[in-house]
Amino acid sequence: SHPIPSHPESQLAGHSVENITQTMKDAFSEPLPLSEMIRITFITGAGKLGRQKYDEGAPKAVTSTLRELGFEEDRGASCVVECGGSFKSQHDTGKNLKTIVVFPEISGAGGGLNGGMAGLSVDDAAAAQDGATSLLPPGTPEHMVAASSMGVFERNWKPKCAAWSQKRGCLRALESVREMLDELDQKLLQGTPLSDPEQDLYDAVSADDLQKKEVIVKKEMATQVEAGKLTKEEKAILLGQVADKIETLKGEVDEAVREGKSKKAAKLVAMRDKAVARQEMLEKITPVASHKLKHEPEIQKLRAEMRPLQKLEDAAKGRLLSVKETTQLGRKDEILAEIEELEEASRGWFEEDDAFNARVEHWRSVAKGRESKKSGSGKKASGGGAGGGAGGGGGFKTAGKPKYILPGQKKTGWAKPAAAKKKPTGGSVFSAMMMDDSDSD
Repeated sequence: SHPIPSHPESQLAGHSVENITQTMKDAFSEPLPLSEMIRITFITGAGKLGRQKYDEGAPKAVTSTLRELGFEEDRGASCVVECGGSFKSQHDTGKNLKTIVVFPEISGAGGGLNGGMAGLSVDDAAAAQDGATSLLPPGTPEHMVAASSMGVFERNWKPKCAAWSQKRGCLRALESVREMLDELDQKLLQGTPLSDPEQDLYDAVSADDLQKKEVIVKKEMATQVEAGKLTKEEKAILLGQVADKIETLKGEVDEAVREGKSKKAAKLVAMRDKAVARQEMLEKITPVASHKLKHEPEIQKLRAEMRPLQKLEDAAKGRLLSVKETTQLGRKDEILAEIEELEEASRGWFEEDDAFNARVEHWRSVAKGRESKKSGSGKKASGGGAGGGAGGGGGFKTAGKPKYILPGQKKTGWAKPAAAKKKPTGGSVFSAMMMDDSDSD
């Protein structure tokens, strides 16, 4: 048998059915030791000029052997971890070649999705080079939702588009790609050859699947509104839309009445009443908090590391720092930069700048409130501990005078110095740079 070439295109011209069958078995019986998905393209046929070079049974030899090995045919498969163990047939109209693209099982994927469609990536070196001119650049959210198979899409799109506004962005992306496919269909009907980027898009995306995905997304958007899971900004957007619609319908109703078109007026009144009912429903919704930043655990750890540094900086004001203290505080700027990077990395799919910035600011504010609360409880704790005479250094000014501490106060919230003294580090003023946690709902 012949080994599978490392080049993404493997030419099967001159190979017999037996040879092809054995090659498939040798190549794909076991998962490939790779950490990222690759695309292997087998050229199984050509037009009139090159047809005689290929065995007529070549395509069937490839597909039937792959099926025996557990592979599934998926026209919407793309170069992602989730599509491992699938293949699809294609016809390159530009080069007039028939191909079968295989996405093998791989052993180094490291546990799959990592929270969603994280395995979706650039197909291969060729795709990476063409990415800049591609109509649907590989690795983008638009490519991931449009080119993924229905199974992959249904499993993974929702966690990546948790907010209603993100679902709206996903729907717009699907509609945009479908419009591009319609334009390509028109070009083919007119006999106009497709460019390479156009052919790549045409082969990678299924128009039928796009329509099914749009139905799924619209249904989820409606469900989310009915459940009242909207942020303040999303609620405002929807109220604005319905208000515009009501105003438009009022004008159309008045016009229909003036023109004596009673049936049309009745229909428009029903539509207006429905819009008014929707407006009332939206007004009753209590907005939910923005979903947390995706990288909250890492951000929280950095905050914890930041607290003693902020405390050191606050305590050092008005005096020279030692070499050790200067070195320690040098880490502060690094932590701030790391938190900012993690914040940006928490941007969700189809999340516009305004929505993302509002989400970040909200969770910064939440974090600041937490820090202020901890700081306040820490001050009280240190004040209570001063009853022995020397423990009031970091608390209230009056706490350092034992004669003001009455015995009865030991049973109040001041009477827990031991437990509270372990928390003062949480009271750093570093809350000003706090950026919280969250990405997809």
